[in-house]
Amino acid sequence: MKALVTGATGFLGKHLIQKLRENGIQAYISNTTVANLTNVANIDSYYKNIKFDYIFHLAAVTKAGDYCMTHQADQWLSNQIINTNILKYWKSRQPWATMVAMGTSCSYSPETAMTEDNYLLGQPEPSLYTYAMTKRMLLLGLQAFQQQYGLKWLYFIPSTLYGPGFKLDDNHFIFDFIRNCYNAQKHDEPWELWGDGEQRRELIYVEDAVDAMFNLLGHENEVFNLGSGRDYTINEFAQKICDIYGYDFDSVGHDMTKYVGVKEKKIDTTKVTSYLGEKEFLKTSLEEGLEECIEYFKRNMHFKENV
Repeated sequence: MKALVTGATGFLGKHLIQKLRENGIQAYISNTTVANLTNVANIDSYYKNIKFDYIFHLAAVTKAGDYCMTHQADQWLSNQIINTNILKYWKSRQPWATMVAMGTSCSYSPETAMTEDNYLLGQPEPSLYTYAMTKRMLLLGLQAFQQQYGLKWLYFIPSTLYGPGFKLDDNHFIFDFIRNCYNAQKHDEPWELWGDGEQRRELIYVEDAVDAMFNLLGHENEVFNLGSGRDYTINEFAQKICDIYGYDFDSVGHDMTKYVGVKEKKIDTTKVTSYLGEKEFLKTSLEEGLEECIEYFKRNMHFKENV
């Protein structure tokens, strides 16, 4: 079997490719330098004579923090181009392949329950609106190609992914906390959380998410949330990281002028656990996952600082 993975060198892409190869599936990549999706001819010419069984579309242009709020036009243009091009390539060159695409929990309206049936309902958080709507449009594209051409797809909506293998400068909040606590402890740098720290967030360990995706490949034309089903406050996440480092949480400050986003965000995992079972789906506790992340970061920072 053969699979094309867009966004292959990103955090999720690296873990997915490893999983595919472990299961005997040949993985081919698309990123900014190989088969770049900004022009459909790039990918068409690069893999002209290869027949894919799956296309995993992970590529997206976004960043954590306030990027979605300050780069709305850039996000709209870039994501609409790459999404349209991969759909065009799928329909014209690989119609037998199953398209497996990633959504975002940002697309849910704060006013609705975060169940799969509500994904296209209501208005997303205004600061995330443009990126959220490009992901909704991607799902609508999958559904349209299914209805008109009979193509097959899956669409996954993860909560924030975490685990080892992230870039050391990744600014998603949990990786940011790991880096900030390291610098506070080792270099006596100040660490401040954005806002009062009472906003709530949810994480899912990346390998648990990849396992779930892989185990659901036999299903067609379905939307699945991928989350842990449990959220914590930003303060609680920071406390857990401090405990692992052995750093005093009382030394962590708060900057009340900073952007904090939605007050809470936890997706409903009833559907995915009904398909896979909770024990099979969620294998890694938050504490275990954070310990692995911190050990990975410390090991790589030690190497970087001593080169």
